[in-house]
Amino acid sequence: MIPLTFSSLGCAELSLDEVAALARRHSFRTVELRALAGTTELPTWLSARFESPAAWASHLQTLELSVIAFGTSFRLLNGKEADRAALLAFVPWAEAAGVPWLRIFDGGQTGDAAELAHAAEVFAWWRDERRRNGWKVDLMVETHDALVTTPRLQAFFNVIPDAALLWDTHHTWKKGGEDPVATWRAVGARTVHIHVKDSVSRASDRHPFTYVLPGEGEFPMVPLLAELKSSGYQGAVSLEWERLWHPYLPTLETALAAAAKHHWW
Repeated sequence: MIPLTFSSLGCAELSLDEVAALARRHSFRTVELRALAGTTELPTWLSARFESPAAWASHLQTLELSVIAFGTSFRLLNGKEADRAALLAFVPWAEAAGVPWLRIFDGGQTGDAAELAHAAEVFAWWRDERRRNGWKVDLMVETHDALVTTPRLQAFFNVIPDAALLWDTHHTWKKGGEDPVATWRAVGARTVHIHVKDSVSRASDRHPFTYVLPGEGEFPMVPLLAELKSSGYQGAVSLEWERLWHPYLPTLETALAAAAKHHWW
C-alpha cells in the first residue's frame, strides 16, 4: 500500500486538532503541514501554541497523528541567505516529532548553470549544518518553478545527485507538458514524496487552467497510479488541495471524498 496523506494547505483555517480529526475521518494516519489556524508561519504558531518542541511531539502522540513533512517557503535556486534562518526555525519542531522532510521550492527561473551553482552552495551549507548537528530531518525539493521538465531535472541531479525530490505531478504535466508516466520513469528513483491534484483546460483568475475535484478533470491519475504500484514506490502520495490560494475550491473534506470515489488511491 502506498502511504497516503494530504496537505493542510487545503484546510488552512483548521487547528491542529481539527486537522487530526479530518485525517481520522478519512482513515489517514499522516498529514503534510503547510498551514494551521490561518497562517503558514508554522514555527511561530507552534511556539505560541506549545511551550516546547517536546510538548508538541507529545500532543501529536495523543492525537495519534504523524507529520510526514513541513511545507516551508524556502526557495533553493535563487533564494536569499537571509531566508536560511526561517528554514532552520522548522528544524527543532521536526526533530522532536520525527518529521522526516522539509519541503523547499526549487524557486528558480531558468535552471541555468548560475542557478544550479547557487543551489549546490545552499545544499552544501545544509549538509554541513545537518551533519554537524546530527539532524535526521532532510530537505526535499519540489518541482514548482524552474524544475518542471525532465531535462531541467536531469541537469539539476547532475549537479546535486543526492537531492530528494518532491514531485508535483500537476506541475510537470500542466506547466511542463509531460506525460506523468514518462516523467516518473525519468525521476522516480529520486522521488520521495508526490503531490497530486486535478484540473481542466479552462482559464481561472490565476492560471490558464482551473482546479477541479480529483477525478473530475483531465489529469491521468489511473495510469500514473498503476505505474507507481508496479514500480514499488514507497513514498507518500499527497493530495495538495490549494484552497488557501484558490478560495473557489470546495472544502478539502469534499476533495478527499471525491478522490476516494474516483479511485485515486
